[in-house]
Amino acid sequence: MRARSRGPPSNTCVASRPTLVPVVIADPRIARLAALAAVALRPPPGPSRIILALSFGIACHAIFAAAVLAMILAMFHGMSASLGALSGPWAALANATLLAQFPLVHSALLTKPGGRLLARLVPGPHGTTLTSTSYAIVASLQLLALFALWTPSGIVWWRAEGGTFWALCTAYAASWTLLAKASFDAGAEVQSGALGWLSLLGRIRPVYPELPTRGLFRIVRHPIYVAFALTLWTVPVWTPDQLALAVSLTAYCLLAPLLKERRLAARHGDDFLRYRARVPYALPFMRRRDGASPGRD
Repeated sequence: MRARSRGPPSNTCVASRPTLVPVVIADPRIARLAALAAVALRPPPGPSRIILALSFGIACHAIFAAAVLAMILAMFHGMSASLGALSGPWAALANATLLAQFPLVHSALLTKPGGRLLARLVPGPHGTTLTSTSYAIVASLQLLALFALWTPSGIVWWRAEGGTFWALCTAYAASWTLLAKASFDAGAEVQSGALGWLSLLGRIRPVYPELPTRGLFRIVRHPIYVAFALTLWTVPVWTPDQLALAVSLTAYCLLAPLLKERRLAARHGDDFLRYRARVPYALPFMRRRDGASPGRD
């Protein structure tokens, strides 16, 4: 009779269960997105909540994509091709209204009363959680209306050709790339509207990013506004429509951050004041002089 083996031979490998080592993401911009995705991939039970979250997510990102595409195409053609078909003074009035509604409503919704209004857009207990998603939907609808419903004047002043055309196309693409990078640095989950619906899907409280100081925010305090202004001036076709758009929205890009900085100062206190003291407002080469007061730009 053979002796029963009491264990594996010494030259036999014994399989063991792998040890899972948690991955630590040092970059908070990526860590926030990864945390949201991890929670959303395994949402807690609640069919009505899940359906509401997914419905808002699909609507938000579909409208957001349509608005960005409308902006890129309309400005690329110098606002000379759009769906607006009014004539005479009605065209001018409609265009002026479309141009004014975006900065006015966009800024108003960033105030405390605006935030309360956004929270009430969704009946029931989830309005506050979906505030960032509701804001992104409203802003995207505003931009979609502006660029899709504009009535072109029919006048083309200048159209780039040859090497100039390709140079401007490169600058235009670079401007949009900077805008995407600045949005990521500011918090892609907030800028895209994903924070609200992903938080609702995971049944967690939305956590907004801290004061952004990484990436392009190391160079200027308001890279999103700067990049957006660059998209307005690097187009290969110039018309009276494009000039009106560029002048109006560039003025908004220069003035709106002043209101934003009041909110940042109230929220972040001395951290923002120190950041403001060392980083220029919009132009990288306009560094603060030694001894300048951190309370002034």
